[in-house]
Amino acid sequence: MKKKTLPKSSSQEPNLKGTIISVSIIGLIIVASWFGVFGLFLSR
Repeated sequence: MKKKTLPKSSSQEPNLKGTIISVSIIGLIIVASWFGVFGLFLSR
C-alpha cells in the first residue's frame, strides 16, 4: 500500500492580522459598553 502524501499547505497560512485587530476592536467596544452600563447601574 502506498501512502498518499498531502500537499504541504500548512506552511502557507493566510494572514490573520486584520482579523485579530478587528476582533480586538469589537471586544474593546463590548467591554467599554459593559462598564458604561455598569457605571449607570451603580450611579442609580
